[in-house]
Amino acid sequence: MLKDPVLLATIGGPHGIKGEVRVKTFTADPHALGEYGSLRSQDGRKFKIMRMRPSKSVMVVKFKGVNHRDEAQALNGLDLFVERSALPDDTDEDEFYVTDLIGCAVVDQAGEAKGNIVAVPDFGAGDLLEIAGSGSQTWFLEFTRENVPTIDLDQRLVTIILPDEVSERDDM
Repeated sequence: MLKDPVLLATIGGPHGIKGEVRVKTFTADPHALGEYGSLRSQDGRKFKIMRMRPSKSVMVVKFKGVNHRDEAQALNGLDLFVERSALPDDTDEDEFYVTDLIGCAVVDQAGEAKGNIVAVPDFGAGDLLEIAGSGSQTWFLEFTRENVPTIDLDQRLVTIILPDEVSERDDM
C-alpha cells in the first residue's frame, strides 16, 4: 500500500489485441509517466511500463505482463499512483501539484468563504475547480489566473474572483 499516493494516470480501454491500453496521464508532460518507475494501483498491484507512445489525447502503453486484449480490458478505469516522495520537490514558484489543491478552502477577494475544492477535472477545454459550498451541490470555476489569482498552499487557501457574467440554465 502507498503511504502518500499521488494520482498520475488512469487506464482506459484496450488498444489493439496485444495488451496495450489507452492511458490518460495527469503529468505536465505525458511522456514523463515513464520516469517514475513502477506505478501502483490502490490495491497494491505494480505496473511497469515497457513502452508507450502518444495517440491523440492519450498515451498508448504496454505494461509488463499484460499481453492480451482481455487482460487490458480488465484494467479499464484503474487509477495509477506513485509515492509523493518520487515526485520532484523543485517546482517553480508558480507551479504546484494539482492534488495539493484538493481540500483547500476557497474564499473570494473579500475573504468570504465559498467552499472547498473537491476536484480539478479537465473535460477537454482546460482545468476547472470543482468547489463544494455549504449545500450538497458542487459548482465549477474555470481554473485561470484571472479567476484564481492567489494560491497559498501553506495556508491551504485559494482566493478566487467570480466572473461578472454568470448564467443559470433555465429548467425546461
